[in-house]
Amino acid sequence: MTRERMLEIIRFCFVGGLSLMVDFAVLYSLTEFAGMYYLYSSAISFGVSVVFNYWLCVKYVFKGAKKQTPRQAIIFFAMGVIGLGLNQLCMWFFVAVAGFHYLIAKLGATVIVTAWNYVTKRKAVKG
Repeated sequence: MTRERMLEIIRFCFVGGLSLMVDFAVLYSLTEFAGMYYLYSSAISFGVSVVFNYWLCVKYVFKGAKKQTPRQAIIFFAMGVIGLGLNQLCMWFFVAVAGFHYLIAKLGATVIVTAWNYVTKRKAVKG
């Protein structure tokens, strides 16, 4: 693995951590303060964090990325929609089937979706 790829992965993880904080903050706020059902608030929080993550990936993570085209943005967000599906499936399973608290379930869902996000978003942003 090249030094640049390693630095890219480190930047991706840092940005992912920031995105995770946004995701959790929105999830918690909508569920606890707005009284929203956890699957709805999870979908909204995921969407907000995907937009935040896209912006940081383009500006900070994938430094060699060319000027973004509408096609690249569409691919990035389409992969995000698939990631949302994985997230929602994991959230439902971990809460409804396994009996975990929704915030613990979100951690599990995040671990599962992270690898998917790196591979697909790198391809979308780098072109």
